[in-house]
Amino acid sequence: MGSTYSVKYVADDAAVSKEQLRDETEAILAKIDSQMSTYRADSDIETFNALPAGACMAMPGEVLELFRAGQQLSEESAGAFDLTVEPLLDLWGFGPHGTGERVPSADEIAAARENMGHQHIRIDGEQLCKDVAVQVDFNSIAAGYAVERVTANLEASGVRRYLVEITGELKALGRKPDGAPWRIAIEAPHDNERVAQRIVELNGYGVSTSGDYRNYFERDGKRYSHTLDPVTGAPIDHHLAAVTVVDRSTLRADGLSTVLMVLGPERGLAYATERGIAAFFVIREGQGFISKSTEAFDELFGAGVGE
Repeated sequence: MGSTYSVKYVADDAAVSKEQLRDETEAILAKIDSQMSTYRADSDIETFNALPAGACMAMPGEVLELFRAGQQLSEESAGAFDLTVEPLLDLWGFGPHGTGERVPSADEIAAARENMGHQHIRIDGEQLCKDVAVQVDFNSIAAGYAVERVTANLEASGVRRYLVEITGELKALGRKPDGAPWRIAIEAPHDNERVAQRIVELNGYGVSTSGDYRNYFERDGKRYSHTLDPVTGAPIDHHLAAVTVVDRSTLRADGLSTVLMVLGPERGLAYATERGIAAFFVIREGQGFISKSTEAFDELFGAGVGE
């Protein structure tokens, strides 16, 4: 995934050795990479992406499972989440096949959007099929999915106390050996420094943060975020700097943080509140930031102002 991972666990719980757990974790991540990476031409999903309109391809069950999860998020969010945005990402220079950061024309965006949309893909038995030349990009949920796979393997090996992080997506269970909770810092959205905006204690939950403050470019004084709105075909253009979602499923947290980032501070907060999503929003206001959280978030962690 072009990034790092970290597994911390209490060894007393494990029924197997550290070496075996490490090998199993590496095998899980290597398998996910071979199935879902858009940065290697031989992965299952890139092989599918290269097929023409009207083609079908047999897919591993894990790929179909992840596609169904993305399809559900897309339907629930009225298209704010979309696994088929790769042509747009490439067009703006953020995708694996982009040719550099640039501001495309309206005609170019319209042309790219003709090859987008979940409605153009269907599952037929064990096959994934497409009506037009769509490309699937799992990068918005693959890391959260990987966390779920790794933690499920830890639990199957008897581990009951762990903290797993993969490309920034996290999940924790139980407590440290000294009885202290796993404490996670939600980062303040500064471009040039790392500062904790809020500290939360995790037990049995996954956490994912989406933001526009790490991956962006500027042209003529305007900032263009790597987070694209599939409905407009353009980078998000609102004052939400970052949003953190906490959920029992790290896969779900990963996808929902993207949904809320696309929707923005007003629509995103309303969406999260209506659906009981535990979310923490950091919003630009003038030269600083304000934070807002949903009732579900406050029930888990209190309505504090950070630590």
